[in-house]
Amino acid sequence: MNENTGISVSHVYKSFGKETVLHDVSLTVGRGEIAGLVGNNGSGKTVLMKCICGFLHPERGEITVCGRHIGRDCDFPQSLGLIIETPGFLPSMSGYRNLRTLAALRGLIGKAEILDTLRRVGLYDARHKSVSKYSLGMRQRLGLAQAIMENPDVLILDEPFNALDAKAVGEMRALLLDLKSQGKTILLASHNAEDIRTLCDHVHEMEVHVS
Repeated sequence: MNENTGISVSHVYKSFGKETVLHDVSLTVGRGEIAGLVGNNGSGKTVLMKCICGFLHPERGEITVCGRHIGRDCDFPQSLGLIIETPGFLPSMSGYRNLRTLAALRGLIGKAEILDTLRRVGLYDARHKSVSKYSLGMRQRLGLAQAIMENPDVLILDEPFNALDAKAVGEMRALLLDLKSQGKTILLASHNAEDIRTLCDHVHEMEVHVS
């Protein structure tokens, strides 16, 4: 395994009953790279991301994250941040308290890091507002905050710019490019061609598999 490889997917197959969703999928994302996943609904982008995170287990093939085999060396990559599907938060809590509660699970960061992350995603002024009063775009920013707050080496981002206006999308693209410059490995799924063109070093197109 090349030490500069962040994510490696090799000949992965995943089925649900008689439906094959992932058929011989292989890709590599290097450290300090942003790779794009594109494809129609049902092509398996989210399923692949869940396999990389260890939430689903492929029937065949190998997945490594930072050199560790998922499902053999570890069940879940240690240094991973993710947005998969709609981020879930406790609506009665503030944005800050939601992040503080999540951070307490591993105890890797404290108040200073959380507040800095809220600044980076543009939510510092709304940190004490309950999430029930957040717009969809603000919740999406909070989702990105929880993904990056522990400074992970790898980010798995499934449609991270949903519900963001054009200004916010520009700000979040700049944030991802800054994370890339720090050597982060980022796998990004987006239906927006401009996201892919602007951010990605290379693109993997997934197709709906017909059994």
